[in-house]
This record gives sequence, structure tokens and C-alpha cells, in this order.
Amino acid sequence: MTRPKLPMTRRGYDKLAETLNHLKTTRREQISDYMGSALADGDLRESAAYDEARMQQSENEARIIELEDQLERAELIDESAQDGVGLGARVKVKDDKGNERAFEIVGTYEVDVLKGRISDQSPIGQALAGRRAGDTVTVQLPKGSATFTLLEVVYE
Repeated sequence: MTRPKLPMTRRGYDKLAETLNHLKTTRREQISDYMGSALADGDLRESAAYDEARMQQSENEARIIELEDQLERAELIDESAQDGVGLGARVKVKDDKGNERAFEIVGTYEVDVLKGRISDQSPIGQALAGRRAGDTVTVQLPKGSATFTLLEVVYE
């Protein structure tokens, strides 16, 4: 069975690769040091520190496997070839109340709502896909529907 590709921006790919490198080098070393001090404390049958270190090691290795899989399946999107709103687009919209908001459309594994990065699979991301400045879209949101006018689409 072929595993699906994961569309992502270059920045998203680089961030995942940086996180993977950190987990494989720095974090593994930290866990190893922690495990070494727990071993030095003596009886492992009653060592909460050793159990904690093993749990951290297990979680770290699972995350490494997950990131390696994501990077292996990554499909980098050529932002310059996008026609309208697509992955990597920075958009500015105005809602039906006149409030302006800015978003960056990113792949699922790059989402950071606090930084304005929303998924291309989110309701807003899907509604804006392929649209151009001046277009108006209505989006069904959890709190009801909202209408947005696309003011600007920029790729950097």
C-alpha cells in the first residue's frame, strides 16, 4: 500500500528536519545523561527516575520515527507555480464585519494558529484555495458561517 504524500512548504520541511535533528542529537544525549544518573542511584526496581528516563526515551524515539516518516513522505510545493491561494500563500482577508485578518496557508503538519498559520485542509483554507484577490467566499465555521473578501495574496 502506497502511503500518501504530505504536501508542505520548504519552511515546514526545514522545521521538521531541524526538530528531528534536535531529537536525535541533543534530546537523546539529555535522556542518556538522565538515565545514567538514575542507574548510578542504585536499585532499578524502585527507581522512579529510571522509569521516567525510559518513558522519555520511548516517547523521543516514537517522535523520531514519526518525523522521519513525515519527511520521507513530504512533497515540497513550488510556491512560485501556484495560481491563486495555495500552500505557502500569505493572505489578508476582510470579514463581513469589516475586520481584517492575515493568514499563511500551510500543510497539516505546519499549523500554528497562534502564529496565523492555518491548514490548507481547514474550512477557511479549503474555501480560499485557488481564489484571487477580490474574490469573496462564505465559510462554514463552528460558530456559524462567515463571509470573507480576499484582499491580498502574497508568496515570499
